[in-house]
Amino acid sequence: GGQSQEREISERPSFEKFLSSPAGLSEHLNWQLSVTICSDAVREIADNIIGNLDENGYLTASNEELLQGEKYTQDDLDDALAVVQDFDPIGVGARDLRECLLLQLKAFDPTNTLAHQVVSEHLKQVQANQLKEIARALNRPIEVVKRTLDVIKKLDPRPGLRYNKTEPRLVEPDVYFRKVDGVWEVFLNEDDMPQLRLSPTYRRLLARDAADREVRNYVKERFTAAIQLLKNIEQRKHTILRVCQSIIARQGEFLDHGPDALKPMMIKEVAEEVGVHPSTVSRAVASKYAHTSQGVLELRSFFSESVNGPEGGGMSLLTLKRLVKKMIEEEDSTKPLTDEHIAQKLEDAGIHVTRRTVAKYREDMRIPSTHQRRVKA
Repeated sequence: GGQSQEREISERPSFEKFLSSPAGLSEHLNWQLSVTICSDAVREIADNIIGNLDENGYLTASNEELLQGEKYTQDDLDDALAVVQDFDPIGVGARDLRECLLLQLKAFDPTNTLAHQVVSEHLKQVQANQLKEIARALNRPIEVVKRTLDVIKKLDPRPGLRYNKTEPRLVEPDVYFRKVDGVWEVFLNEDDMPQLRLSPTYRRLLARDAADREVRNYVKERFTAAIQLLKNIEQRKHTILRVCQSIIARQGEFLDHGPDALKPMMIKEVAEEVGVHPSTVSRAVASKYAHTSQGVLELRSFFSESVNGPEGGGMSLLTLKRLVKKMIEEEDSTKPLTDEHIAQKLEDAGIHVTRRTVAKYREDMRIPSTHQRRVKA
């Protein structure tokens, strides 16, 4: 329409397409772990849990293997499991189908005690579709049990598969971050959203006094399902919009001045502000891109954990890593900086990090060691 004509030519999505591989399951989970606050022990176990998931998202390692002898406590393991099981897609980190479905019910339908009971006690009968037996065992009307089974059948028995498709794809921005009268605003790329409408043929069939009751009922059922789908799409658009509004409220300086101005920002705080489960935020930003003044960026690149910056203020981990990288890029290659030197330079700038931490950041960025960087004069 007229509005899209007004879009500056530089804002057209068509030439912003580029290839990207969708995040695999472990990458998607590792990213969520990197922006979660937890102790080092819990982070290490959570990392092991992620490394021991099969392609369906199930945990294949035993408690003994994860505890690594006496290295960690049972409490650490319980905390790490709770952390991973709270990630998107909900259901990952379960040891079996029952636990996988219960995790999903707990997150998405916590008040449905009957569904919890059916999954906990009658899963085999659910799989065999033995409605009558379940109704009898629970002393509940068969219609109630049928409705409960419909809820259970909508859960995902293999939540990990959703993120294990690896073919590269063309990327278009899902949202635009633009400055309007000096204020950053979010615009959805509606061109790329699925455009759905209800079929006029179906409408006519419903309006007619269809002699065939079966046809009418079928159409009515499809119609209700279609309206629900439209509502879900609207809801999803609304969530993406709210999440993006929360992002730009925090990251205006980054949009104005570039990567060094990125502020620490965790999934949890955005989830609290938007009023949704943290896994909903993770899902909303997964494989989504924003067209910004800094280029086309993955939405998840706006999230970063906090480290201690100068004057005791918080600073984004990504900003700190960029500082380390910049120091190394500007070093004298005949006398490259040691990790100790870099830690000292950061200390002088009021940023407290240990030599070990510098080494870890350097390895994360795949930068060789001092010895490997030295060029003989």
